[in-house]
Amino acid sequence: MKPKAKSPIFWPLAGLVALVLLNAVHDLGFLKITLLDGHLYGVPVDILTQGSRTMLVALGMTLVIATGGVDLSVGSVVAIAGAVCAVLLQGGHSLAVTLAAAIGTGLLAGSANGLLVARLGVQPIVATLILMVAGRGVAQLIVDGQVIIIKSPSFEFLANGFLLGVPFAPLLVIALYAATHFALRRTALGLFIEAVGDNETASRFAGLAAARIKALAYIFCGACAGLAGVLAAANIRAADAYRAGENMELDAIFAVVVGGTALTGGRFVILGTAIGALLIQTLTTTMYNLGVPPAIAPVPKALLIIGVSLLQSEKVGRWLGGLWPKKEAA
Repeated sequence: MKPKAKSPIFWPLAGLVALVLLNAVHDLGFLKITLLDGHLYGVPVDILTQGSRTMLVALGMTLVIATGGVDLSVGSVVAIAGAVCAVLLQGGHSLAVTLAAAIGTGLLAGSANGLLVARLGVQPIVATLILMVAGRGVAQLIVDGQVIIIKSPSFEFLANGFLLGVPFAPLLVIALYAATHFALRRTALGLFIEAVGDNETASRFAGLAAARIKALAYIFCGACAGLAGVLAAANIRAADAYRAGENMELDAIFAVVVGGTALTGGRFVILGTAIGALLIQTLTTTMYNLGVPPAIAPVPKALLIIGVSLLQSEKVGRWLGGLWPKKEAA
């Protein structure tokens, strides 16, 4: 009888637990959560808050990768959205108009990527690389190469505020994850995305609008990046067009892959993506706690990604299973 395969989230969850235990042993106060003025504070709360932006971008990236594509432009879209927020708030516009414009910017960027990939047949890595390079320059033009300080308590609340004592940003992202999971798993939309990612030609012959589904995935990814840009600008109370969203596309891809979504498309794990994003943020916090120099920090991150990816491999799993011979059934 063939042994039952482990869940895709098993190894990333095991890695997250291992990192938490390592930090707890190194610093006994790592898991301590304090209630101050009705608000929760502590390192676990900070990890959730700081990791919420990566979780948000990775959510959109999950659907894009599930269709067999990739979006390298999300970091630049984060910078553009933050720049739009700063300019509009500085001009006296309302929070509602600012949020609509920032998310609309993400939708526009996702539509451009979707048009190039789904309608014009440009390779995803090439199509999104265009906006990745040009988008950073667009963000610089919007703020005229300056770091614009944002003075808006209501805007700052989005990233640093509390709702019922819990940070608002993680609650917002969790709600979006729940809504996305419901839309993908309680309707046929998730099946359509997996069908297109698994075999686009066959899905098209089966009557699916494959190009439209792929375009919608890029549009959703752009919207998530736009909202992440809002949270990033609100967190630092400024728009930094040069550094905002830097390397965020790599962290998003790492989170998606570690979470069990296949880079070849055709399978996605929403919960795994969230765990993968938290795993990366916990690793970043761990390196800060251990005093790892920033120049060396990417090395442990790469080793972690390689380790979890190898453990998820079927070949490695069979090899590890062969190291412990099982007793034959009577």
